[in-house]
Amino acid sequence: MRVSGVGVEEYGRAAEVWEASVRATHDFVTEADLDVFRPLVAGSFGKIAQLAGLWDDDDRLVGFVGVEHGKVEMLFLDPEVRGQGGGKLLIEHAIEVFGASTLDVNEQNPHAVGFYLHHGFRVIGRSELDSTGRPYPLLHLTLSPTA
Repeated sequence: MRVSGVGVEEYGRAAEVWEASVRATHDFVTEADLDVFRPLVAGSFGKIAQLAGLWDDDDRLVGFVGVEHGKVEMLFLDPEVRGQGGGKLLIEHAIEVFGASTLDVNEQNPHAVGFYLHHGFRVIGRSELDSTGRPYPLLHLTLSPTA
């Protein structure tokens, strides 16, 4: 697997990866919520400052990370490649290349929380609502200085 840029021609595939990932890891999200989130996510790809994709050996987009002002705004993997090191490649790229040092993660997604803590982040705060005002608590994380 390799990490490199994502062109506009891949935005549709990125949206598919996002939805497959959310369905596999966010069992608390409803279908109605997905209907709201889907256009927001699709519209964000061309607006996010730094976007990198994870490509498999067949040159297929299987994940991506987006960073804005040093904050990881999105990191999603195709469920077919979870546990194969792709998330590590993406978070390392976000930190080393894009300068990311903060992020928010759904508290109800314990695997993601554990992933970020394992990669040197620590919890510095919590919000009861997500960025759309839904009752999905967020943990606010920052990269530990020793990471």
